[in-house]
Amino acid sequence: MRISLGNDHAGFALKEHVVNVLHSLGHEVLDHGTRDDSPVDFPDITAATCEVVRRGIAERAVLICGTGVGAVMAANKIPGIRAALGHDVYSAHQSVEHDDANCIVLGAWLIGPAIATETITAFLAATFDADEDTQRRVEKLHQLELSGALELLGRAQQPIEAGGLR
Repeated sequence: MRISLGNDHAGFALKEHVVNVLHSLGHEVLDHGTRDDSPVDFPDITAATCEVVRRGIAERAVLICGTGVGAVMAANKIPGIRAALGHDVYSAHQSVEHDDANCIVLGAWLIGPAIATETITAFLAATFDADEDTQRRVEKLHQLELSGALELLGRAQQPIEAGGLR
C-alpha cells in the first residue's frame, strides 16, 4: 500500500520510527515532512499529506503531531478525508472498519514507539465493513461534508462585512 506521511515539528521525534514501521510492513512511504524539529504549521503539513490521498496517489495517510488533536481537526476539514485519532489499537482498526477512515493521526507526546507500531499496524490491516449500516453512516458523513461546503459557498457569495463573514 502507498502511505502518505506527514509530521510537524512536534511529531518529528516519532517520525523515523513510523517510517521504519511502514517499511517493515511492506508499504511505500510518500514523505511530506517536516524533516527536522523547526517549527511549522500543522495545517500546511496536513493539507499536503491528505491531498495525496484525495487524488488517489496514496491509499491512506498517517499524520504525526504533538497531541494529534490539531492535525485530526485539520484533516477532517479536507473533503474526502476521514481522519481518526490513533492513540489505541481498538480505535485504529474500528475507525476503518466502521467509519472508512483513510487517515490516522498520532500524538507523539502521548504515545511511544510501541503503541505507535501497534496502532499503525491495526489501522493498515483493517478493511471497511461495507454492510448496509456502515455504508449508510459513511454516506451521512459525506452529506455532512457536502452541507458544510455548500454553507461556506453561500457565505462566500455574500459581501464581507467588517470583522469577517456573517
